[in-house]
Amino acid sequence: MHKTAAVIFDLDGVIVSTDEFHYLAWKELADAEGIPFDREDNERLRGVSRMESLDILLEKALKPYSDANKADMAERKNAMYRGLLERLSPADLLTGVAEVIDGLRLRGVKIAIGSSSKNASRILKAIGLADTFDAVADGTHITRSKPDPEVFTLAAHLVGIPPEQCLVVEDAHAGVEAGVAAGMRVLAVGPAADHPSATLRAKDLSAISLDEMLSHRTA
Repeated sequence: MHKTAAVIFDLDGVIVSTDEFHYLAWKELADAEGIPFDREDNERLRGVSRMESLDILLEKALKPYSDANKADMAERKNAMYRGLLERLSPADLLTGVAEVIDGLRLRGVKIAIGSSSKNASRILKAIGLADTFDAVADGTHITRSKPDPEVFTLAAHLVGIPPEQCLVVEDAHAGVEAGVAAGMRVLAVGPAADHPSATLRAKDLSAISLDEMLSHRTA
């Protein structure tokens, strides 16, 4: 049995929710291109990279798009999204996050971010957590997005903790699969709480104790 020495948090949907901002930006882009896109379509974009999300959106397109067109569309979407991020503040931290972070710090547990987002630093600064984590692994550091385990493997490396001593906290099915593939225990929250491969499950971080998070019982 291995002691949990590090907790690696996904960012969006775990620390703060920018889901609505992503949806609004993708929706604005889709509308401008005449592509049908709704909230059900948006659910398929959870936990995957920007370009993979764009490919999913373009499945309903009525015309082909070149790589140059796609690059331009992805940048347009990101510009819209960054503008919406200006609304974020520390008040937008999700329920239970501050308490869990403080508790892990008091117990000497390393904490890291493992996110596919290329805007992670901007988001962390906006919500007042820019200097809180021992390491941040995000979309600017990786070449493969979840469910590939690269981002979690990198986060573990950055905090100097072996995978078997890490717990991943995820709200997306792709993220749960990435954590499992990395050889880590996984706490699935929110929409991912029904994933059969999760080690632990909870509605959100307020619904689970630190003792439960750091224990090694199965869900």
